[in-house]
Amino acid sequence: MLSDVTTPQDLDDRLREALAALAGPAERRDPDAPLVAGTALTGAQALALFDAQVTSRQLDLAGRWLRGFGEGFYTIGSAGHEGNAAVAAALRPTDPALLHYRSGAFYCLRAAQAAGTFPAASGGADDEGTEETAPPTPVPPDASDVDGSVPSAAHDPHGSVPEALDPSGSVPPDAPAHPSTGAGESVREALVVPVGREEAPVREPLRVPAAVTAPSVPVGAGVAVDATGEAVVGVPAAATGDARQDGADAPSAGGDGHPEAEDAFTEAARDVLRGMVASAREPIAGGRHKVFGRADLAVIPTTSTIASHLPRAVGLGLALERLRRGGRRIGPPVRIDGGDRTAEGPWPPDAIVVCSFGDASVNHASATAAFNTAGWYDHTGLRIPVLFVCEDNGLGISVRSPRGWVAATLRARPGIRYFAVDGCDPVETYRVAGEAAEWVRRHRRPAVLHLSTVRLMGHAGADAETAYRGTAELTADAERDPLLVTARLLVSAGVATGEELLARYSRRGWQVRRVAEEVLEEPKLASPAEVVAALAPRRPARIARAVAEAAARAAGPDAAARVEAFGGKPPELAGPLTLAQSVNAALADGMLDHPQLVVFGEDVAAKGGVYGVTKGLRDRFGAARVFDTLLDETSILGLGLGAGTAGMLPVPEIQYLAYLHNAEDQLRGEAATMQFFSSGAFRNPMVVRVAGLAYQEGFGGHFHNDNSVAVLRDVPGLVIAVPARPDDAAPMLRTCLAAAAGEGSVCVFLEPIALYHTRDLYAEGDGEWLAEYAEPGGWAAGHVPIGRARVYGVGSAEDVTIITFGNGVRMSLRAAAVLADEGVGTRVVDLRWLAPLPVADIIREASATGRVLVVDETRRSGGVGEGVIAALVDAGYVGAARRVAGIDSFVPLGPAARQVLVSEEAITQGARTLLAR
Repeated sequence: MLSDVTTPQDLDDRLREALAALAGPAERRDPDAPLVAGTALTGAQALALFDAQVTSRQLDLAGRWLRGFGEGFYTIGSAGHEGNAAVAAALRPTDPALLHYRSGAFYCLRAAQAAGTFPAASGGADDEGTEETAPPTPVPPDASDVDGSVPSAAHDPHGSVPEALDPSGSVPPDAPAHPSTGAGESVREALVVPVGREEAPVREPLRVPAAVTAPSVPVGAGVAVDATGEAVVGVPAAATGDARQDGADAPSAGGDGHPEAEDAFTEAARDVLRGMVASAREPIAGGRHKVFGRADLAVIPTTSTIASHLPRAVGLGLALERLRRGGRRIGPPVRIDGGDRTAEGPWPPDAIVVCSFGDASVNHASATAAFNTAGWYDHTGLRIPVLFVCEDNGLGISVRSPRGWVAATLRARPGIRYFAVDGCDPVETYRVAGEAAEWVRRHRRPAVLHLSTVRLMGHAGADAETAYRGTAELTADAERDPLLVTARLLVSAGVATGEELLARYSRRGWQVRRVAEEVLEEPKLASPAEVVAALAPRRPARIARAVAEAAARAAGPDAAARVEAFGGKPPELAGPLTLAQSVNAALADGMLDHPQLVVFGEDVAAKGGVYGVTKGLRDRFGAARVFDTLLDETSILGLGLGAGTAGMLPVPEIQYLAYLHNAEDQLRGEAATMQFFSSGAFRNPMVVRVAGLAYQEGFGGHFHNDNSVAVLRDVPGLVIAVPARPDDAAPMLRTCLAAAAGEGSVCVFLEPIALYHTRDLYAEGDGEWLAEYAEPGGWAAGHVPIGRARVYGVGSAEDVTIITFGNGVRMSLRAAAVLADEGVGTRVVDLRWLAPLPVADIIREASATGRVLVVDETRRSGGVGEGVIAALVDAGYVGAARRVAGIDSFVPLGPAARQVLVSEEAITQGARTLLAR
């Protein structure tokens, strides 16, 4: 058996011995009857839970076995957390889920649900669920926290004693009336959320899910992105790497009358095993990582181990509720079987978001940001239907969570309802998870479900936990093994005997072992092209076509609405514009063309941005589409991530570049990885506007004149645009919006603050830094492709090439004018795109003169100039090259800033030095 060749044989042996020792039931009972009096969980459902738990356990054992001979690459398992199968059972398979890495049983049960083979509740309940038979327990008058949260079960993890529970989940009569001002007011106005005590629905009997409806995307279907950028369902295996048609033997019936459920569990096991061995046929990441994810299961892959996916969950909940109020199903539309038949987004209007994580994660800044944001918006009256699930085994690898700390932390979160339960008890977990899910679904408000679990077999394969845990503690955890607890309940209820359950356990083990051996033979990713294929695609022709189509709409059927939106005077009739005005106009045009485009950030709505770039947008498009957020960049980006995943086009603003750095992992670890780790099945399109770079006169210091972009430039797939001139800003923003909407690209649109309101180039009053805004008929001709530079010729343009960007463009043009007076002809190359760099343009323009001066306003170490020089070297450039860059220093306050930043004089002198060689 599988256990004969796995290292953690003691756990396997103990479970086998315990199952064999279970005495037979006094009498057999109907499996369709409740497993325990007063619960909605039937014996048949509990048996399916056991199968999901066993499949997950056997996957953990298989992972250790595969690793033992160098064919497995992931050994973090779910042993001890298998109670989360009951959480999955309490939810619907159309509730989008972002799962913790110990979610094997949840994933397996979700697969059976989506296949329609999870047994229905007793009494012929419909898809809506069945009423709970237990009467509601009244809530003592003092049982609610000031934010209205109520402890929710008789079990409190790690020894604390919970208060009484209100199963109905109704808002207590003394709950706050959600006062709202400022940002919350604009958002609440947009969503027309009733505020006050009257918002609580009439108390209804608890209903828990029963025979849930299947998702819009068929179970087991492959999902890929076609040439038009749409998700395609049911495509051939070659397109997705999915091999569900590979002819694997169908497992035999498990004796439970539900052979299809066994098929679903086996296919779920195949998914996970493919991830463990990095098979290119793995259905979500395609062998790039081991994640839980499948589009047809509404399981969104996460790479987080320390809560970085929680801000996305909050954003997804916010977007889900906004789209629900608009009467739309949530999620990007998908095409069926590669044809013209389309389906709406797969998540129904009453879906809720579920997001699981470990107890150690509650201390992470990302988790704190997510909880705070969810509570903050709830306080303002905005609805965010998110169920957080904390799986608490008391350990973060070897570091213990202090007794009672996690419960105290989660209880104290304002605006988030608290539920707690022993996660090893499937009956109670199913009941309380159902209560929590129903409360969130009914009230559209956030809640947290605190599961007390155990951790078996250590953190991962290489973890020798005996170094920090005693024998007594390990033995006690083994006694709480969720599989053993479920087995005892099944036997005591007369649903199965210990021998029958042992046989099921062994049979599942052989099935998993057989599948493990099969996936070993599957191909791996074998070339760089295969690895990077899942990054945001680059289809220049398609983006250009999208821009041209937007122009045709703006000049044609949407022309009248466009004129009205601009108050009768579209921007092309407003005369020369500044950089800030051009961005504002392009945003407005983008919002007209993309109904799901939303603009949000600190001070962007009522104030119109600290530099006026978003001025008037809220008045034109309403508070539903232009709104202020709380002051937290992690949460701002998280809102964008969730909105993009739900099918919207978010344009968040980060007020200053320096403020981005404390939230940068939301771009690096979350946004940029989504398509990579989902093979394009999920996307989070986003255009992040960032005001940055230096040279603000008489203002700033480090945080308002940050000149560091190194942290962004090495993020794979990330697009970085830096417009210097007004006539580049608008077309570049249109390009970013088209790339995000059509290809799922994540773009950073870095706007030089010092150039926002600049009007002149050479002399005061010359107005040469202003530019006309192109009318829609000129958008296609003026399109700026990603990765293409702009070249200015000054004088003969034959002597020296200056390569620069941002503020460096204006300074270099001024320096070139001085050189022209000395008889020197200069080419000034505005990179415009820092990622990807316009390498072809760089090589061409450098070769034209044989002398290159790189003007880099970022820092000398890690700056953009390093990338330019490297591109020249890689291309075999043999001419002269020199670099002028900012000093490796933070930008000081006042005139001292000139000592560390690039100056026009330094540019002029650098060119002269090159010419003197």
